[in-house]
Amino acid sequence: MPKTVLIVDDSATMLLSLKTNLEIHGFKVEQASNGKQALDKVKSGLKPDLIITDINMPEMDGLEFIKNVRPILKFTPILILTTESEQSKREQAKKTWCYRLACKTCIRTGLNKRDKKGSTRSVRERKYND
Repeated sequence: MPKTVLIVDDSATMLLSLKTNLEIHGFKVEQASNGKQALDKVKSGLKPDLIITDINMPEMDGLEFIKNVRPILKFTPILILTTESEQSKREQAKKTWCYRLACKTCIRTGLNKRDKKGSTRSVRERKYND
């Protein structure tokens, strides 16, 4: 059974790009265009194995989403993927118990880098399988 990833971003381009890349690597992908939609999906029973969220979104931003979803999904890894450069936002993100904070401009090159063994595996595969 494939692992499920919930992507939360208001950018249709980012949603499509991440969805395509994750599905190519065998993941099942659920999408939401803001934190409120994502929280509704989780409250409706979605239990993703990983959440990837942006910070700046309409209705409910990523930080507020994490604060609301963390009591429901206590141990689900959360990756914040953002263009946010304001240091105070980054500090806030670190306090939300997110798993990682990454910049959107880096993600394309980082998802499929060769590891020390010469294998082209995703960042998630390297983290959880090594």
